[in-house]
Amino acid sequence: MAAKDLTKGGIIGPMLSFALPLILGNMLQTLYNAADSVIVGRFVGPDALAAVGSAYSLMTFLTSLMIGLSMGAGISFSYFYGSGDRKSLRSALGISFMMIGIITGAITALSFALLGWILRILSVPEGIVPLMSDYLLVIFTGLPALFLFNFYASAQRAVGNSRIALLFMAVSALMNIALDLYFVISLRWGVWGAAVATMISQYAAGVGIMLYTLLSSKLLSFSFRDMKPERKLMKEISSLSVLTSMQQSIMNLGILMVQGLVNSFGTGVMAAFAAGVKIDSIAYMPLQEFGNAFSTFVSQNMGASRHDRVRKGVVFAFLTALLFGLAVSAVVFLIPDQLMAVFIDPSETDIIDIGRGYLRIEGSFYVLIGFLFLFYGIFRALKHPAISLLLTIISLGLRVLLAYMMAGPIGETGIWMSIPIGWAIADAAGFIIYRKVSGKTA
Repeated sequence: MAAKDLTKGGIIGPMLSFALPLILGNMLQTLYNAADSVIVGRFVGPDALAAVGSAYSLMTFLTSLMIGLSMGAGISFSYFYGSGDRKSLRSALGISFMMIGIITGAITALSFALLGWILRILSVPEGIVPLMSDYLLVIFTGLPALFLFNFYASAQRAVGNSRIALLFMAVSALMNIALDLYFVISLRWGVWGAAVATMISQYAAGVGIMLYTLLSSKLLSFSFRDMKPERKLMKEISSLSVLTSMQQSIMNLGILMVQGLVNSFGTGVMAAFAAGVKIDSIAYMPLQEFGNAFSTFVSQNMGASRHDRVRKGVVFAFLTALLFGLAVSAVVFLIPDQLMAVFIDPSETDIIDIGRGYLRIEGSFYVLIGFLFLFYGIFRALKHPAISLLLTIISLGLRVLLAYMMAGPIGETGIWMSIPIGWAIADAAGFIIYRKVSGKTA
């Protein structure tokens, strides 16, 4: 599959054709834990669903660290590809692989070492701890596979190829569902079986896309010589990767920090929140991946000094996010019970009632997080990842602060209300900052 130059030709068509495989691929990636949740929730029980759901918040946080590192490095890849500098592209690939690989090893080791402490911080009920621990001990072994997949997927996307990652993710997602059904239902391995299915499928995707890239793409080939440290390049990649990783992880840290508060309300609220977060992930995933695709578009065009295309692309991107966000919110608002029933047995009416409240409050404002994803992508592409980090801190800080303030007087409803308020204020800050930054880069 050939690379795609996003600096030439039309804007709307190429951007959408590039974004669509990213959207489908990340929706498939979301199916990993969603499949675990559906199967253990239906065939094992609410406690198993609560355990897997709480583990999802933690795994989303850890995974976001590696996704952010690869995504930040991908900005450099896109710039060098857009400018036609192939030598620097190879060096950036080699240096990034070495740096992110070392960090992944450290994250994996710390995850195993700190598991008991993490479960205490999350206020996991004692009855859920053994299930969640069994699940996470297996899942942690899949972190190196996530590094491989996200690194090579970012490299492929940086040169305009968003389809190959979709192909490997599709195979992996189908494998995960099949193994889930076999391990959990046929072999009755419970949450441990769901974790093993996920881990095997992740390695299939990570090793598969690595081998494909090494065997088929000279453009993305690099050797040990390309890992030789170059001070200027290492500084740029480190800045983009670390700040983007912080932004991605802090974005998901919001869910993780709120998870501890949610857990204090008991298993029913835990299960409802677990299902609601899965629905959220699927509902606004297209907006998140559209923001990531737009970041690649901006990066390539900034590398080629095509500022006119960037300005036109911004208008189109925000209009697209507006229309899609409103449409998805309407669907979630109208059929929350049916969506919850995918994860929760319909007989669990109390849990579905709680989930309905969550979806109708938080799910009505997906357009706000859609705008926020675009601001993240724009500032990363303009090599201002610190601004993306700032917006995330604003959104997260307000979400956590308001959740803890309002949970006492109005219960879990206060937690649900805090989320869109944080999005709205971060969007306002993003708009003000973009007006200033865009004037300097035009």
